[in-house]
Amino acid sequence: MNAKIADRIATAVFYLIAAFIIILLAGLLGYIVLRGISHINWHFITSPPQAVQAGGGIGPQLFNSFYLLILTMVISIPLSLGAGIYMAEYAKKNAFTSILRTAIEVLSSLPSIVVGLFGFLFFVIYMGWGFSILSGALALTVFNLPLMVRVVEDSIRAIPETQREAGLALGVSRWETIKHVLIPAAVPGIVTGIVLASGRVFGEAAALIYTAGMSSPILDFTNWNPFNPSSPLNPLRPAETLAVHIWKINGEGLMPDVAAVSSGASALLVIVILIFNISARYIGKLLYKRMTSS
Repeated sequence: MNAKIADRIATAVFYLIAAFIIILLAGLLGYIVLRGISHINWHFITSPPQAVQAGGGIGPQLFNSFYLLILTMVISIPLSLGAGIYMAEYAKKNAFTSILRTAIEVLSSLPSIVVGLFGFLFFVIYMGWGFSILSGALALTVFNLPLMVRVVEDSIRAIPETQREAGLALGVSRWETIKHVLIPAAVPGIVTGIVLASGRVFGEAAALIYTAGMSSPILDFTNWNPFNPSSPLNPLRPAETLAVHIWKINGEGLMPDVAAVSSGASALLVIVILIFNISARYIGKLLYKRMTSS
């Protein structure tokens, strides 16, 4: 076969595969969003759900999702930064680091339901925290940490070696070089990874069923004391998230408008995750331009 003809055939096949993937994703996302966007309004976003009556919303579940996301990121980001810096700059090639990298790979490939069962056994039962936001956040930290460690490590390793040598040549210590040279240069990649991980956490359900629970108490949004049992910021209260709520009402919902609530909640969840992913690309490009222009 002529080389030019083979090249054109291969190019056409790759374009067809790309078009198929785009059409499949657009069709799936479009179906979910178009089916549910008509049910999204301010009342739906802010009002609590109803057990057997129509007209309920997803207000507490949406708040729980964002609160759980923030708490998870507060725990995950310092740990991933420390582990990523160690793996990129301090870890030597030996048996220990090989085992550590293998452990990270294994953790990153674990199904979320397995992480949820681990969180149930350790955080909920052994630690005695019960079904709570804290148990869910720690389980999601275990679930998300391998991805974020790899993002931090790759972002730091991608920095040219000349920048490290320049800092050391000026007599700056290794830690000062990491703090003032490497981390600022790696910020675009790190921020992009954090935003992508946030979208992954926001849409998680399986791990939270066994840790954060499938119910949410009546919240007093006038009381922001985290030590008050009815406070929205109380980390030891159960917290049904938006993704868990969608799973729950589709399986056992009794309200007459269960299809509308499920469609609206699913559309809102997809829209928020799309915003996370688009924001990751935009923030990454913006930070990269600022770093390269300065």
